[in-house]
Amino acid sequence: MNENPSREPGLSIRLNPTWNAAILRVDQVRRDTLLSLAVAWGTDEGREDIILQLDALAEAVASPRDGELDHLVEAVEDAAAMDDAETRIDLAAALRLRAELDGVIPQLARFNPAAVLLSKVPSQERGAAA
Repeated sequence: MNENPSREPGLSIRLNPTWNAAILRVDQVRRDTLLSLAVAWGTDEGREDIILQLDALAEAVASPRDGELDHLVEAVEDAAAMDDAETRIDLAAALRLRAELDGVIPQLARFNPAAVLLSKVPSQERGAAA
């Protein structure tokens, strides 16, 4: 199942091809990240700091030590003055994402009988709304 069945694939949840995990896609986070990087890149000082941090990250990718990549990614984020990787979701998108997640959960739980039972229990919020 490589295709994304969502009517809005840029903000969606789907199964990975082996059906052992869900994939959350949020294109807005990537867009915001690149725009933050571009804004910081626009100043000479910002550009130099970003280049230094990206060079350090590039060197570490070849053979990273435990926790090193996380630290270096944070350094790039700091150099580019990036905000938290988050996006707003309105009610319509939240309901659509819930439906997509509800469609994924039974496949994720298919080999775990306890998880199958848990996946069928409605949340308190849904119980109150029904």
